[in-house]
Amino acid sequence: MRTTQSMMTAALALLAAAAGTGCGGRSGAEQKPPPGIPVAVYQVDTGRATYYDEYPATVSALEQVDLRPEVSGYLTGLYFRDGQHVLKGTKLYAIDQQHYQAAYDQATANLAVARSNLAKTQQDVDRYTELSKNDAIARQTLDHAIADLQSAKSQVSALEANQKSVATDLRYSVIYAPFDCTIGISLVKVGSAVVAGQTLLNTVSSDDPMAVDCAVDEKQIPRFAEIMGKKTLPRDSTFTVVLPDGSTYPYPGHLSLLDRAVDPQTGTLRIRVVFPNPRGELKAGLTCNLRVRNESRSSTVLFPFRAVVEQMGEYSVFVLNGEKVSQRRVELGPRINDMVVARSGLAPGEQIVVDGVQKLRDNATVSVAPPPGKPVADASGVK
Repeated sequence: MRTTQSMMTAALALLAAAAGTGCGGRSGAEQKPPPGIPVAVYQVDTGRATYYDEYPATVSALEQVDLRPEVSGYLTGLYFRDGQHVLKGTKLYAIDQQHYQAAYDQATANLAVARSNLAKTQQDVDRYTELSKNDAIARQTLDHAIADLQSAKSQVSALEANQKSVATDLRYSVIYAPFDCTIGISLVKVGSAVVAGQTLLNTVSSDDPMAVDCAVDEKQIPRFAEIMGKKTLPRDSTFTVVLPDGSTYPYPGHLSLLDRAVDPQTGTLRIRVVFPNPRGELKAGLTCNLRVRNESRSSTVLFPFRAVVEQMGEYSVFVLNGEKVSQRRVELGPRINDMVVARSGLAPGEQIVVDGVQKLRDNATVSVAPPPGKPVADASGVK
């Protein structure tokens, strides 16, 4: 009885094992690979784009001078209001002139005495020369007179130089505006002692037009050199300024110069754009952004900005390769509405993922849900 029961149990166990093996075999045969990540793609193409490149810039005066006295003394007069616009030659400061006037008067008197002595010595030489022709005077007397004449001439020359020197000091005791300019806040008051070449009195600078200086990458030199060479074409709309409050300066500028050399440490070149400043809105030292119009003559690679993945300051996109995607770095240009310019990294005809990028990693398998997006033939505007 027990033997029969044991045999039946063993047979049931064998049947169960056989059944399990059969089911497992069918599951393995019917197992499929996991589905790809659903994404939407866009076919990259080229188009015409008009946009602006922006460069951090600083406003500076075309002419700027620190006013320092050329002579020492006490300040006796200020002849302007702080912040006033003054014309070239306007009297600004006066330093006590008494000492310099007295020195000039003395130098003038000494020069007059020396010139009188020179005239007397010249007369002696002329007279002795005539007498010498008739042997009516010793040759030695004439020689001495000629020597005295040369000495008198030298003395007159020395005193003339001294008079010019003290006259210069007297003239420098009054300080005038070197050009049409706006003067700043005076750093000294009447009665202050000033030292020649050391004391800073004030700073003056021209205010119309004004310069906007910025540094551009050395790769951009041919572009700006081409703009610089367009002497006969209108260039005003190429350059505009964005002020610190975000507003656009109403007057366009023109490229004035490219610096003589590239900075070897930064690989940049300094450029200067000149803007009219009739209302005085541009102040020296103001920080702003210089906008340079970039109207591409050739086709530009454009694609939707939402395809961009940013990581640690670097940008990349996922490029479709069959059923997989590969992550590729790209160099971006400016935004144009919802599109962005690809400076490098993408070629026309390639397909990139625009929806579903958050779920992707390099070499991931994908399934394209909608058909590829149609290329954009033209895009313009400013973001």
